[in-house]
Amino acid sequence: MQDNTVAEVMTWEVVQARPDTPAQELARLLDDHRISGLPVVDGDDKVMGVVSRTDLPAPPGGRAGAPAVPRRQAGAARGTTAGEVMSTPAVTVHPEHRVVDAARIMQRRHVDRLPVVDEEDRLIGITTRRDLLRVFLRTDRQIRTEVADEVLGRALDVPPDDVLVSVRDGIVTLRGTLPHEDDIPAAIGLTWRVDGVVGVVSRLVARAGDDGPPRAGALWRTRG
Repeated sequence: MQDNTVAEVMTWEVVQARPDTPAQELARLLDDHRISGLPVVDGDDKVMGVVSRTDLPAPPGGRAGAPAVPRRQAGAARGTTAGEVMSTPAVTVHPEHRVVDAARIMQRRHVDRLPVVDEEDRLIGITTRRDLLRVFLRTDRQIRTEVADEVLGRALDVPPDDVLVSVRDGIVTLRGTLPHEDDIPAAIGLTWRVDGVVGVVSRLVARAGDDGPPRAGALWRTRG
C-alpha cells in the first residue's frame, strides 16, 4: 500500500476553468458537476490556481434557483472572474507521487484536492481526499494498534506502559520514555511507515543516564 501512486487513483478528465471564466460560470460548473473546487489553467494548460465555492461571491439578490455559494468568512469575494478569485499558487502533485505522501500534503496544506501536473506543470488530472481514502481507509484505532504493537512492541521492544500512543485524523502523537536516545528517531521513522499515518508528533525522551536528566527528542509534525 505504501507504493501506490497518485496515477493509480487520480481522475484524468478534469473540470477546469480559464482565468477569464466568469464567476457565474464557475458556480454553474461546480453545481453541474457536483464538485467543490476546480483548477484554473492558462493557455498552455499550466495550473495557475484553484477555485473553490468559498472563493466565489454570493449570487446577487439570492435569486431563486441560483447556485448556493457561501461568502468568504472574512468578507464577500469581490472578483468577477476565476483569475480574480482563485487561490494561488496552487498546491500540486505529480502522478508518480505516492498516495501516502499526497495525503500528507493535503493534511499539511489544509486542502481537499490536488491538481496533478506533468514535468512541465501542465494539468493532466486531479486527485481528491476521497480518492486517497479509497486506497487506505484506516481508523485511528487501527493505526494506534499497529504503532503500539508492531513499531514499539515488536520492532523496538518497548514495554507497553513506557510510551503512550494517541492518534487523531491520522496524526500520531508519541509520549513517553525510550531506553536510548537513538531509539527516538527510529520510533518516529517507523511510525511514518505505517499505512494511514499523515503526521507524527514526538514527545519522546531518552531515559536518564548517569550524566543527567532525560533528554528530549525532536518534535516532528506533518510533512508533504
